[in-house]
Amino acid sequence: MRRGYVTTLEHDHAGAGASMTGAHGSGAPWPTEIRLGKNRTVLTVVFDNGESFELPAEHLRVRSPSAEVQGHSPDERKTVAGKKNVAILEVLPIGNYAVRLVFDDMHSTGIYSWDYLLELGRDRQRNWQDYLDELAAKGLSREPAARH
Repeated sequence: MRRGYVTTLEHDHAGAGASMTGAHGSGAPWPTEIRLGKNRTVLTVVFDNGESFELPAEHLRVRSPSAEVQGHSPDERKTVAGKKNVAILEVLPIGNYAVRLVFDDMHSTGIYSWDYLLELGRDRQRNWQDYLDELAAKGLSREPAARH
């Protein structure tokens, strides 16, 4: 699951997929495909209930589930600015429950569970507007800082 990959995640009730079924047992939608676009700026996640989401790298980066971004409480959550052009370098599997994304700004500590990817997809518009509002309120920008 490295660069420019397409992976199909299978789970069934027998054979090698059984361990994934056991982990999945909640009945929640399960990803069947995760695909990083050629330009590395969109991650497509397809779930077994028919839902499919195209998640921009910038959105995934600024909503990283890492402690660096989320803090240890809602009051500690950081507003990450300047990530408009961020790309995903690698998508690394974490067991059978998540992926770790490595971004070209070298952020790589977020573990994106299947449930979190589903939430990001379903709530994308609201979360994105909240993010834009936070940037505006703090006088921050999506644009990367100018290099000197």
